[in-house]
Amino acid sequence: MNYWRAYPKISRYYTGNLHTFWIYAFLVIMTPTPTLTIAIIVALVLFGLFLYFLFRKPKEAELKPFPRRWRVILNQKVRFFRELDVEEQTRFKRRVQRFLREVKITGVDTKVSTQDKLLVAASGIIPTFGFKNWNHYPRLVEVLLYKDSFRRGDFATEGEGRDVGGMVGGGYMSGKLLLSKRALRHGFRSFGPDNTGIHEFVHLLDRADGDTDGIPEYFLDNSYLIPWVEMMRSEMEAIERGQSDIDEYATTNRAEFLAVVAEYFFNQPDKFAEEHPKLFALCEHIFEQDLDEDGGIGTVHGEDLLSELAKE
Repeated sequence: MNYWRAYPKISRYYTGNLHTFWIYAFLVIMTPTPTLTIAIIVALVLFGLFLYFLFRKPKEAELKPFPRRWRVILNQKVRFFRELDVEEQTRFKRRVQRFLREVKITGVDTKVSTQDKLLVAASGIIPTFGFKNWNHYPRLVEVLLYKDSFRRGDFATEGEGRDVGGMVGGGYMSGKLLLSKRALRHGFRSFGPDNTGIHEFVHLLDRADGDTDGIPEYFLDNSYLIPWVEMMRSEMEAIERGQSDIDEYATTNRAEFLAVVAEYFFNQPDKFAEEHPKLFALCEHIFEQDLDEDGGIGTVHGEDLLSELAKE
């Protein structure tokens, strides 16, 4: 069952069953045995309280004023934040605070600075900023930050074979996301299309429908699924022929294609729109963000490319 859609289904199930439950309880209470009636009333009250506290939405703790030093760091290091208007910056800052309250960030043989924490939070918030009701990554509990690249398998930070800058944890590492501090900082310092932090968080989004397969069904309307798959196929072929400026790592598999393209989309939106207008339009739709600021999601320079793709 899709995690994001589970709660409404649970709510409807228990709401419907509670109606039946209370009708049944009323009929039982009407029986002529006083002792039994009192015992049942007490049991029903206790059970009702149990259900209330089990399924009520917890009250969110009030957010503290956003530290001025944090705002300075975001302005200096995160171009995405810097280009937002004042109202949107306020929303971004609140999400930063919620992210850091929900997700633990732990250094592995390295010190984690305030800047590092903010860059991790920004990496997770940027791909989801268009989702108005997004609160946090529900399956993510901790981000492990390594000083440099590490080795796949044993996560060693010394020796040969250390070529991993980030990955989503699995197995006993489930619920964790691993990042190289060097790669994280480089992604926000670079003017190129690469951003390891965003890359790894997009993998988490890709997993929202249950599969990390590069086909984000949870975020794509059915009418755009086939155009997206076809776009991936044709662009991967173009990369292999050397006829695309998208990093060749995107040809590894579909999941990596989505993550690599998302890096490009968020780090260099103007160039991406010029070089890959249809792919850009689909990314705007997936992430629900108007990055070229032309007044529409899925449009490039005002041209509705999504409608054209749906007809193809």
